Amino acid sequence: MLTVSGLTAGYGQSLVLHEVALEVPTGKVVCLIGRNGVGKTTLLKTIMGLLRPRSGRVILDGRDLTSAPPHERARAGLGFVPQGRGIFPYLTVRENLLMGLETGRVGSGKLDQGYELFPGLTAMAERPAGRLSGGQQQQLALARAMIGHPRVLLLDEPTEGIQPSVVWEIERAVAAIREGGDVSVLLVEQFVEFAIGVSDAFYVMEKGTIVSQGSSEQLTEHAVREYLAV
Repeated sequence: MLTVSGLTAGYGQSLVLHEVALEVPTGKVVCLIGRNGVGKTTLLKTIMGLLRPRSGRVILDGRDLTSAPPHERARAGLGFVPQGRGIFPYLTVRENLLMGLETGRVGSGKLDQGYELFPGLTAMAERPAGRLSGGQQQQLALARAMIGHPRVLLLDEPTEGIQPSVVWEIERAVAAIREGGDVSVLLVEQFVEFAIGVSDAFYVMEKGTIVSQGSSEQLTEHAVREYLAV
């Protein structure tokens, strides 16, 4: 389980997150929704250790990671697929996946597992990742994160700018991760139909604060208009 409590963070003198608290139970997919600019990506970066919090705690399976650097968090079981994918464009697909083995939990993964999640990547193994389509790069980023067998996967807008056929492949992969039962997912997503389809619960963020939460069944059209409409 991932537990975030009292997390306050920002950039320079500007605070973005204010006493954020949430839980991601083991084997569950939790979606974080909210308008652009409310602090969702900042929260994922803070959980991953890319941004140091002013206060609060990040606990993974009972271990306090609040002061740990990003590489220790990855070794402890946090996986991160950032907005924009973060692949290495000049490395091949296979080399990108090997990076996932290096940064994940020690001795936890095998290269073939990356191709099992998205079999279409197999034929592109020796292709530079920068030559893949946006959707293929997103698949690669997700496969790279999963190859290290994370305990919790942080996904930042995985459907952004992706063609519908690849969105379905990503939805299938996230559903398969959930069905496995041992990996939790904290998903930041604006595509509400996708979020409802793969998640068990949701939190709503406004101005860096959690203002609502509930089960995915409660994420109704009315709630979507209230929380996401501009």
